[in-house]
Amino acid sequence: MKGARLWAITGSAGLAVSVMAASPALAKPGPSRVALPGSAAPMKARSHPDGSVSGHSVVSFDLTLALRNAVGARSFLRQVSSPGSAAFHHYLSDSQWVSRFGPAKGEVAKATSWLRSQGFTVGSVASDRLFVSASGSAAAVEHAFGVQLGYYKVNGHRERLANGTLSVPASLTGSVAGVVGVNQDMATTDLSQQSRAVAGSAAQEPPPPAGFRNARPCSAYWGQKSDTSDSGKLYKPYTHPQPYDICGYKPAQMRGAYGLTKAVASGNDGSGVSVAIVDAYDSPTLLADAQEYFKLNNPAHPLMSSQFTNIAPSKVQNTDVCGGSGWYPEQALDVESVHTMAPGAHIIFVGAKDCFDNNLLAAVNTAVTSGASAVSDSWGDENGDTLTDAATRNAFDNTFLMAGATGVSVLYSSGDDGDNFADFGLTDANYPSSSPYITSVGGTTLEIGAGNTASAQYGWSTAKQTLCASTTTNCGSATKPASTLAWQAGGGGGTSYTYTEPYYQDGVVPSALALRNENVTGAPMRVEPDIAMDADAQSGLLIGLTQTFPDGTYYDQFKEGGTSLASPLLAGVIADTDQKAGTALGFANPALYKAYSANPAAYSDIQAPANPDSAATIRVDYTNSVDASSGYLISLRAINYAGPETFCDTTGNCATRNVTLTATKGFDSLTGLGAPSAKFVGMLSKY
Repeated sequence: MKGARLWAITGSAGLAVSVMAASPALAKPGPSRVALPGSAAPMKARSHPDGSVSGHSVVSFDLTLALRNAVGARSFLRQVSSPGSAAFHHYLSDSQWVSRFGPAKGEVAKATSWLRSQGFTVGSVASDRLFVSASGSAAAVEHAFGVQLGYYKVNGHRERLANGTLSVPASLTGSVAGVVGVNQDMATTDLSQQSRAVAGSAAQEPPPPAGFRNARPCSAYWGQKSDTSDSGKLYKPYTHPQPYDICGYKPAQMRGAYGLTKAVASGNDGSGVSVAIVDAYDSPTLLADAQEYFKLNNPAHPLMSSQFTNIAPSKVQNTDVCGGSGWYPEQALDVESVHTMAPGAHIIFVGAKDCFDNNLLAAVNTAVTSGASAVSDSWGDENGDTLTDAATRNAFDNTFLMAGATGVSVLYSSGDDGDNFADFGLTDANYPSSSPYITSVGGTTLEIGAGNTASAQYGWSTAKQTLCASTTTNCGSATKPASTLAWQAGGGGGTSYTYTEPYYQDGVVPSALALRNENVTGAPMRVEPDIAMDADAQSGLLIGLTQTFPDGTYYDQFKEGGTSLASPLLAGVIADTDQKAGTALGFANPALYKAYSANPAAYSDIQAPANPDSAATIRVDYTNSVDASSGYLISLRAINYAGPETFCDTTGNCATRNVTLTATKGFDSLTGLGAPSAKFVGMLSKY
């Protein structure tokens, strides 16, 4: 309990001291074996044991192979993605990259032979030879890698971890870089939570998720309807009346707000560009749902079957622990968001076997080598900047190096839990969004007026105050709210403990942010997010998908947000940019930061509202999520919230401090460079 309170009070500094001081030393495996650096799960991840692993249980993993020239791969990425470089946008083909930097065929053969000698079943080899998939018993894993396996509680999840550093025979020195999957990392998206999941077999595609509908009143555009029924005393000091939140923006509104209406109408709509989306699992109604959605909400831009490619997983597993059907809303949001912003683009959906990192790595690798120009990922490891082992991060980063070198933009949502303090009691970024080799996409609250133009845009940081539970859509004569105002959700971000400040952030990111962890790292570090788009659920996109309701299973619609919305929105914008430029933007960050300095009009600078007490909205929800039979919940949602947030551990031991991610003039910790303006596509396409 004392440790939990210390972490909560000291925030990032407390976390870093705990993590760094407890980092496990490399094991001494003996003269005939070599340790795999970075393969040990951090001590913090192993601080809550939760049972033993049966020797007969099956473990699936990826044996990752070392790059032929890792330094050269990083150097080439910088050259090919930096405006002004002689190599700028002179991308390699996949095969050229593998020939220059990837593992040789002989290394694959050596690793495969060893795996089979240990009794493992060898699966697929990545087309770029970065890893070999394998599976076998837990007992075989313990013997082969010289460790013991156990279960641990990590961020509320039960995950299997090794008790130390993995090792391999010395004959594999220089061939094997690490292992992904022996240490489990469960990637999450807020849309995949168990509350939306419907029970099914863990080894079959899950049924549609539990149904959800948005209650009325709500607004078709920002400010259309206001709460004049409730007393202004009910939500003081916020001004009265406050507007009702959005029923769900439609595609034309999103394109209008980001200045894409005329361009899309003239044919600059992502045509000729492919965008890949990576999620866990594969909804069997994904395409049909998206087609119905655009038929109802944007019939001028239907999603044609010829515009959609589905790369389904060979099998699915762990749907019970991954909240399987809860991934279906994520899939619908991703596909419908990309097509909203780039209705001419081809969409490639890649479904992973489950939500664990080894299978998501395989899916990302497939997406990167699929021919897509942009890959959107709306998931990540909570607190992964320090809790995900270094070998796993290295495996993902190698795939990102290849992506950028071959002209693929990789985007990751920054998360929906701010700096993670309120949920976990520590300040730490998610991974892969903290990687310097991808574009991290944060969130805003986007207010779109009656004319499909943005009337305001703030940083997404929401606090919630329940006003009442009522049988009607207002609180009647009540003047006292049912709860106090408390932070609820917001765009993720933070300063990395793992990655030093990348060259493209030098001179742009304020020193106060880059050096936030200086007392631990001793150097300026990577700060994310890089850029932001609409993410607040109160200003979210209307989406449609098949759901499980009390009266049956059928298609319906509701609004959704999160940085799970922001990432695919940006992927669509990048598709438009690629089409206009006639070439892929590739690894986008160097150009994004260059444009920020040279052409600041490419961005909308996101700042706090002049009067914070005016920035809020009223939301009405069904108590039972689907209809009015159980009444309503009425709440106020504060916008661009920068006040206190509280973490409480399982014993009720709590600590409070102010939100650390805020929107300010210039680059900030909540929205990065800002949001794309109406000039973004035109200016970025010139690089």
